[in-house]
Amino acid sequence: MAVDLTDGGRWTSLRLAGREWLWEGPGLIDGPRTGMTTFVDAGGVDECFPTVRGTPDHGALWNQPWDGTVLSRTFSCHHDTVTVDYHLSAVPGYRFVWAAHALLDCMPGATISADFTECRRYPDDGPWTISPWPTVTTYGPTDGTAVGAVLVDCPTVSVRDRGAELTMTLSCPGQPISTALWRNQGGFPVGAPYRSLGVEPMLGKVFDLAEAGPGDAAVVPANGQLTWRLTLSASPL
Repeated sequence: MAVDLTDGGRWTSLRLAGREWLWEGPGLIDGPRTGMTTFVDAGGVDECFPTVRGTPDHGALWNQPWDGTVLSRTFSCHHDTVTVDYHLSAVPGYRFVWAAHALLDCMPGATISADFTECRRYPDDGPWTISPWPTVTTYGPTDGTAVGAVLVDCPTVSVRDRGAELTMTLSCPGQPISTALWRNQGGFPVGAPYRSLGVEPMLGKVFDLAEAGPGDAAVVPANGQLTWRLTLSASPL
């Protein structure tokens, strides 16, 4: 795997089971996004912290070099498995939402499988709603749609595409764990749409920290330290 430390610590490559899993992006920008005020899709995995949507959009890390003075991570790479250990030091009671905003290189027909207790669907405008969502969903052909959702109580998600399966598992005992989905089948942005598939392990139950009710955000415990682990593994089908 590879990480661009000059571009918010963005993951730029994840090669498991003989293939690249990360989408390179639609070519909207060349080089780091340092100092930008509006988020631009560059592909790969952006670390969204302390919120996903809202202010700042996609969090406060993607547009600056990340030195890990508050939030640090350690990568461990083994055969077809990557483990990422995160450590956050903050004042007790600090509330946040974090997501590994992974944009995947998948073809139409790829499937996303997950078990969850509730789906919070996010329209382009207006508040989120509790809506049905299948446990196995398909990344379909270009149809002009785009939808975001948060699958609540969902620590594990699997993606099957072109003869291989990628599984993501997030562990953080005592904290709310979800999986966010962004299924853009040529419906975003208006005027110049492209395709993208986001499968995003997250701490929290909402995209926007400002909308988080009781239990909707991760909370730093009394000792001021919080750790969590993200494991990604892949295998041929």
